[in-house]
Amino acid sequence: MSKQLKALVIAGGISQAALITDLKNRGIYTILVDKNPKAYAVPFADAFYPISTLDEEAIKQLAIDEKVDMVLTACADQVLLVVAKVSEELGLPCYIDYKTALLVSDKQYMKAIFEENGIPTAKHVVMAELDEEKITVFEYPLIVKPVDCYSSRGVRKVENIEELRSAFAEAVALSRTKTAIVEEFCEGIELTVDVYVEEGKAHVLTTSVSDKIAADDRFVIYRTKNPASISKEIEEKVAVACQQIAEAFGIKNSPMLVQLITNGRRIDVLEFCARTGGCIKYQLIKKASGFDVIAAVADLTLGIKPHVGELKAESKYIVNTFLYCDPGVFDHVEGLEELMQEKVITEYAVFAHQGRKYTDITCSGDRVCSFTIQDDSVEELNKKNEYVLSRIAVRDQDGKDILRRDLVKSIEF
Repeated sequence: MSKQLKALVIAGGISQAALITDLKNRGIYTILVDKNPKAYAVPFADAFYPISTLDEEAIKQLAIDEKVDMVLTACADQVLLVVAKVSEELGLPCYIDYKTALLVSDKQYMKAIFEENGIPTAKHVVMAELDEEKITVFEYPLIVKPVDCYSSRGVRKVENIEELRSAFAEAVALSRTKTAIVEEFCEGIELTVDVYVEEGKAHVLTTSVSDKIAADDRFVIYRTKNPASISKEIEEKVAVACQQIAEAFGIKNSPMLVQLITNGRRIDVLEFCARTGGCIKYQLIKKASGFDVIAAVADLTLGIKPHVGELKAESKYIVNTFLYCDPGVFDHVEGLEELMQEKVITEYAVFAHQGRKYTDITCSGDRVCSFTIQDDSVEELNKKNEYVLSRIAVRDQDGKDILRRDLVKSIEF
């Protein structure tokens, strides 16, 4: 009788829950690590340990103690770095080596390689302490962000030196390496490009656009729309840039996420990582292309080379909407399951756990839940969107509906 394989999955988000489900469907025993015992993926795993996803030594020791056959994650930049390092030290399979994971998880290294390889990107500087002389040649507005955070944490748009000083201090405080990047703000549409690199060839799976909450200096996503409305010329520029990135970083077989800005004439790459889009993006990718990026991560770890075949979308338009709430203590969401049964929505997820306290909306991690609608007509999409918002509620512990419907605008492509 063959030995059952064991997988140690790091981080307990919804995409890791999907990864655990895929692994269990293959007959693999799954162990989850996350410092939050209420993390979304906890009920999906065979075993759970409340360990920080960034505690390399504790994760390494657990991998040894449990005699796991693989350590893996999905959709998490800094966690991927831990996975690559622990896997390399223990001689376990991983689709990315530690050196490459380091390069793609740190914006300072990343920007340097962009410049060395002629990949278009905004003028920028990386600093541990704010040196105002280094940004005298920059034009406001500027973007400030930690070199190594995710979910838009610490990302601010600033209009003057006073705002820069405040935003820089916040970014450095959030950074694990206590460094931040300051770059010129590029006017245009921000695109998110999900890619799968197969034997060195970068295949663009989806190119989507994210709508963000109207705020002066924050970048909080409330909707992702597929496909992006861009010209063939920009599509070609995007494909070329993705291939350049894969070659510059030596990426051979891996998912890849590229974020860039286009003004309709040129593109500027903001950043990228060797993973698929976070949260529920894996669902949108599969619906928009037919390619399962979660299964691809499991395949790669097991030594199976995924193949990107013909890309085919389920619908012309696919939209993920993320919902936020007023300050309060979360209890439950009403209406989503019924809407799923009515086939108005095609997916939904609740990210909040009962008892979570919400205050201000500062980053994408403050989202409460999400739903997916799809159609071949923008008009029908908007009808569905309005119907969903009329049917659901986010209840606090006192039964009050605290859903911020005002943040969700009509859908435009």
